[in-house]
Amino acid sequence: MEKEGNLSTLSIITLFSMLFSWIFIHRLKQRNVKGPKTWPFLGAAMEQLMNFNRMHDWLVEYLSRSRTVVVPMPFTTYTYIADPANVEHVLKTNFNNYPKGEVYHSYMEVLLGDGIFNADGELWRKQRKTASFEFASKNLRDFSTVVFREYSLTLFDILSRASYSNQEVDMQELLMRMTLDSICKVGFGVEIGTLDPSLPENQFAQAFDIANIIVTLRFIDPLWKVKKFFNVGSEAVLDQSIKTIDDFTYSVIKRRKAEIEEAGVINKDEKIKHDILSRFIELSKDPESNMTDKSLRDIVLNFVIAGRDTTATTLAWAIYMVMTHEDVAEKLYLELKEFEKDRAEEEGVSLNTYQEDNPESFNKRAMQFAGLLSYDSIGKLYYLHAVITETLRLYPAVPQDPKGILADDVLPDGVKVKAGGMVTYVPYAMGRMEYNWGPNAASFNPERWLKDGIFQNISPFKFTAFQAGPRICLGKDSAYLQMKMALAILCRFYEFKLVPGHPVKYRMMTILSMAHGLKLTVSKRSLDSKEMRMLEAHKGTR
Repeated sequence: MEKEGNLSTLSIITLFSMLFSWIFIHRLKQRNVKGPKTWPFLGAAMEQLMNFNRMHDWLVEYLSRSRTVVVPMPFTTYTYIADPANVEHVLKTNFNNYPKGEVYHSYMEVLLGDGIFNADGELWRKQRKTASFEFASKNLRDFSTVVFREYSLTLFDILSRASYSNQEVDMQELLMRMTLDSICKVGFGVEIGTLDPSLPENQFAQAFDIANIIVTLRFIDPLWKVKKFFNVGSEAVLDQSIKTIDDFTYSVIKRRKAEIEEAGVINKDEKIKHDILSRFIELSKDPESNMTDKSLRDIVLNFVIAGRDTTATTLAWAIYMVMTHEDVAEKLYLELKEFEKDRAEEEGVSLNTYQEDNPESFNKRAMQFAGLLSYDSIGKLYYLHAVITETLRLYPAVPQDPKGILADDVLPDGVKVKAGGMVTYVPYAMGRMEYNWGPNAASFNPERWLKDGIFQNISPFKFTAFQAGPRICLGKDSAYLQMKMALAILCRFYEFKLVPGHPVKYRMMTILSMAHGLKLTVSKRSLDSKEMRMLEAHKGTR
């Protein structure tokens, strides 16, 4: 009996010795690895979970030491890349080997379904072809210009009232409302009125944000499938959020279908509106398209995340950058003032005088200025374009974008990647790498984009805010149009100040939104004698 006890004790000691030896050898192998610490079974999950709320900056730390970082996880391995050569290989050269993949699709399916951002192969190509045709339409471009101007002026009016009452506003929330109204009008032909002066509660937007956060958490939560199966914890919250999202989305589809049907009954020859949803609804009438209301639902939600979240968050970061960099704010203001004067002379428009304390004259002048902002004329605002692009360099709307790996491959820098894993290019980190942008990479410097005052494009594999290769963002021009329209109107007439003590940091979700919004106060700009002198000096240097 004593002998059996000794054998049991010896077996336990041997087992633990082998386990600790394995862990010791594993840790020894990690000494020269430039990535995070990993453990048997768990990989780097512990360190990722501990750094979840600052994961983008966590990756900056590793990618600044190595252009490629391998992060093993319990069920897959992530390879993060920040070198433009590697990015070009993944997004273009060997594009077919790096689809969204089954892993990514399974994480995002509940929210994005089989929409364009979550689809691969023929399904993706069909959606892209239809959307590409629509984005190239002059009708859509002209309609978008009118809609973006209209909603920018609606936001202008809300800020005007806030300035008179010295009221604090959450700029990110207002921008989200503006872009949601815009994408529903331009993309789906419906008005939903979330930017109404009463600022009605928006359950869809709240549910969409919650769902976005939870599906992002799935990427590092090995237990999400268990929670989903039992419908507990974050997955139970996600389930409720999706129900709210679906109620809204299917109502949009139903409304648009009814409008199309009614238009056809009233006038057989009347063409339907050329919004994106209408085109897909027409496609769904073809039995061979295999499109259902669920397909249309996925399309709507993919364009919502593209047209609402990305544009609104970029505008919020841009306003934050402008108001925290006084020299940038001044240069932008002077460009807008000079533009206003020159365009008024070209159009033969006599600009109304205004006083900041006279709401009626102030608003009329803003409407005059907005009327000078056409699709073509707004393209001449090079410094404004540089401000937005520099914002996207440091605060890209999509901070990281994972791709699946179909077959084993070797990246240009020699790193081997295995089938079944994930490769993620990281725009947030790429914009902060000195090996990409030089020693002032971390500085906000719009001038880096200008040569002799003219904006200069660079390789999309270095500036990856709109992706690159076959999946490059179709809505890039439309996004710039809306952002320039809104910023031009707002920065021409307002100054912004951050509410004292308000924290500004990102929230971990697929889109780089601000965790606590952007709380600020608004005041009207007046052209004093100092600014007049600066304007004349600026004009003399042209």
